[in-house]
Amino acid sequence: MDQNNLLNDDSSAISSSKKVGLEWTQSSDQEQDSNNRLLEITKTLLPIYGQGWNQCSILSLRRQSISRILYYDELYKKILDVPGVICEFGVQWGVTLAQLIAFRGIYEPYNHSRKIYGFDTFQGFPEIHQKDRGFSSVGDYSVNPEHFDLLEEILTIHESYSPLSHIKKFALVKGDASLTINSWLEENPHAFISMAIFDMDIYKPTRDVLESILPRLVKGSLLVFDELNAETFPGETMAVNEVLGLNNLRLRHNPNQPCRAWAVFGD
Repeated sequence: MDQNNLLNDDSSAISSSKKVGLEWTQSSDQEQDSNNRLLEITKTLLPIYGQGWNQCSILSLRRQSISRILYYDELYKKILDVPGVICEFGVQWGVTLAQLIAFRGIYEPYNHSRKIYGFDTFQGFPEIHQKDRGFSSVGDYSVNPEHFDLLEEILTIHESYSPLSHIKKFALVKGDASLTINSWLEENPHAFISMAIFDMDIYKPTRDVLESILPRLVKGSLLVFDELNAETFPGETMAVNEVLGLNNLRLRHNPNQPCRAWAVFGD
């Protein structure tokens, strides 16, 4: 069965999701209108904020955005007594990476061994597996061609606001994570993972990365999944079930993050 037929068959069950451009959303038309209006207002105000532009930009943050920041704040605090690096698989614009660098600067500013790695193609999904059921397309969630270099600069600036900024404590790994993860493991034989964030959404890279990093997890490592129990991204749930077994995991959930879940490895 081709992907178009799969999409026609399965999307009828999704009452609250729709695809806008290259991304799925559950926002209503009214919410999108409000979001567009906030964007217009922000563009008007940003040039006149002056030196306080960054803090003043909080004025435009929606409840959903604040909730996501609080969610990752909660998760970061759970690994403060777990050594190891942080890996985010599926970076897109790098918003979560920026938050993680800020949380490290707040909670453990002198922990130079808490390196943060971001894995992404920066060109969207490289391929789609049949188990993704036709909801996704090659190239979905891509970013501008120049964004890789821009993100490197942005994260360097964020790191400069915390102690030990002369020690670079983040790295971007460009390419298909199904392939780059094995190179990264070979190049970093010392590294084990305190928190692995899976935000690749689709089946194959999620499965491949999970299988590859298992020997580098410790009891207490945090496994964070961005699209579990998500109708539009069934591949992530299937990959987790095949590699770890859903009935082997004690999954936790934040009530403000509908399709996100996390588990403590070895719990």
